Amino acid sequence: MDSRKIQGYALGFIAAATYGLNPLFALPLIAEGMDTPSILFFRYLLAIPIMALMMVARGKTFKVTRRQTVLLLGFGLLVGVSSVTLFEAYRYMDAGIASTLLFVYPLMVAFIMAALFHERLKPLTIFCLAMALVGIGLLYKGEGGATLSVAGTVLVMLSALSYALYIVGINKTELARVPTLTVTFYVLTFGLLIFVVNILVSGHLSVPSGVGQWSRVGALALLPTAVSFLCTTLAITYIGSTPTAILGAMEPLTAVVIGVTVFHEQLTVRDVCGLVLIIVAVTLVIVGGSIGQHLTAIRRLFPRHHR
Repeated sequence: MDSRKIQGYALGFIAAATYGLNPLFALPLIAEGMDTPSILFFRYLLAIPIMALMMVARGKTFKVTRRQTVLLLGFGLLVGVSSVTLFEAYRYMDAGIASTLLFVYPLMVAFIMAALFHERLKPLTIFCLAMALVGIGLLYKGEGGATLSVAGTVLVMLSALSYALYIVGINKTELARVPTLTVTFYVLTFGLLIFVVNILVSGHLSVPSGVGQWSRVGALALLPTAVSFLCTTLAITYIGSTPTAILGAMEPLTAVVIGVTVFHEQLTVRDVCGLVLIIVAVTLVIVGGSIGQHLTAIRRLFPRHHR
């Protein structure tokens, strides 16, 4: 395995694991009274200059065409919607469960590609969708009889759909040829607009107080935002979208581990079975129906993404 692929796998792992850290920093802020739009406003606001410094250090241009600006605006808004709906879902359900439900986004990508770009929907994909729905059903009602929040579930599904549309759009438009740092910078910049508008309309902004809150907001800006977005895009260019998405399984696993170890969230046997079914289903659908070919030509498992 060449060094470029090794770097790609490492970047994909880092991207997924850092995004799974969202609950570690977000939940204490929510518990301390900060509202979601304010948390995300400062998260994006602090992440943008980090990306700008990276661009300057790497000698990347800020110049984009008018058409690219329109596309970046749309995708930035999608990312902003994905962030706010996920954070709001944390108010209705355990973070580990919410992050696992979010991991259905690759299934959504498969169906969007089939519907809009006429990619054949394989029987394996349909089977895996059914498996994922069974997993969600197991999560929906725990052993104690308490049902999963409908509002929280809807919010997570909206977050997953927004992120799926973002992934499809980035790969199927001319933005695939724009430098990674430039795309990430503008996506975060335009995503910030959602929270600016919310603050202007509501007239409310919760400003972090004390070193503790500022450090958590700063960590959100650096790790699950700047680092995760950058590593995800770089991983796709190094090893392709398929293995990068497979490594995305680290997102819910990281969130579950944090939820159980840090926030003392409880997982029943039923919950564990549901989590496993969802992760297995999504991993299988990402690998696709060419497993037999992979056994004889392993390199085909990792299609390269051409910029």
